[in-house]
Amino acid sequence: MDLQFSPEDIAFRDEVRTFIAENFPASLRGKGGREDLTKDELLAWHRILAKKGWVAPAWPTEYGGPGWNAVQRYIFSEELARAETTPIMPFGINMVGPVIYTFGTPEQKAKFLPGILSGDDWWCQGYSEPGAGSDLASLRTRAERDGDHYIVNGQKTWTTLAQHADWGFFLVRTDPASKPQEGISFLLIDMKSPGVTVRPIITLGGEHEVNEVWLENVRVPVENRIYEENKGWTCAKFLLAHERTGIAGVARSKRGVERLRDIAASEVDEGQPLIQNPFFKRKIAELEIDLTSLEYTELRSLASSAAGKGPGPESSLLKIKGSEIQQRITELILEAVGHYGAPYFRGLEGTNEHGIGPDYAHRAAPTYFNMRKTTIYGGSNEIQRNIIAKMVLGL
Repeated sequence: MDLQFSPEDIAFRDEVRTFIAENFPASLRGKGGREDLTKDELLAWHRILAKKGWVAPAWPTEYGGPGWNAVQRYIFSEELARAETTPIMPFGINMVGPVIYTFGTPEQKAKFLPGILSGDDWWCQGYSEPGAGSDLASLRTRAERDGDHYIVNGQKTWTTLAQHADWGFFLVRTDPASKPQEGISFLLIDMKSPGVTVRPIITLGGEHEVNEVWLENVRVPVENRIYEENKGWTCAKFLLAHERTGIAGVARSKRGVERLRDIAASEVDEGQPLIQNPFFKRKIAELEIDLTSLEYTELRSLASSAAGKGPGPESSLLKIKGSEIQQRITELILEAVGHYGAPYFRGLEGTNEHGIGPDYAHRAAPTYFNMRKTTIYGGSNEIQRNIIAKMVLGL
């Protein structure tokens, strides 16, 4: 695999870098993660990229993608991370969009893809349920056929940013008599439909990021079912492969390591910068080695994608290591800032909401706790190891 950028690649990188510098909103620079931003703020950068035609790097050109090759997509993600731009919400662009243009009818593509690209339609994911997370196939939300509609009843949980959502993609059971994976369908549900209730789950850091969603006699047109009835597990596996590849987050983890180094250079340990402590320095070095290995694995995956192959079971490798690295970065940042990281938990009585110590320390603990979820969502890492054992190693 050739790892040297061509002159054309370098020119593309410079074009992307210049566009970001000139167009990323000044009002969003230096802002925190998605839990700190309003819906309009989260969509602002999306809409700028959509107008440029760059919001869906991996989409085919016939559906609105820019026609980039794998190297260009890699460079684009690197430059977004380098500039610390607002992340594009993945639920529409990276998750349901590819499902719709791969499995949907021409009418479904015409109806839903433009709103996903423009950002006019915000999507959420209705997969997990109480008692059906890692064992997703045991889900119990029911959809019963009533003429041209399904009547949906059930509960979903950990539904990220559903409070903003216009639409949701849901896995529902349409044939309870079948084997678990064979009786599931993939439905697109208007979140403003009668019977849909979104209730907040407030995290330990005080953020309203996740929700539980109740579905009570919700009428969903049959035309909103993607692919065949009882074949939704095919769509679900396809979507999860795309989600797991995105969870790896190599480019932003590289920026996270840079931030960790900066913090360790500022914090003092026994009269010297923490970065000079041999034990802490070793932890950073081990982290960087693992991240470099993950980056090469991602590049091999991109090379496979360039050859016309979609994400396969190898995406489980990216998900496992990528999520573990993200957690280790937050662990080391919290370790570096020490007691300064503990005081501030938004909205919790008795905490110091003004923050003590340097600004970079105030969100260290809430971010650490929030990132505990990365090894669970998209299919827990234990499940990913089972997939690797079966599909990659043939065990």
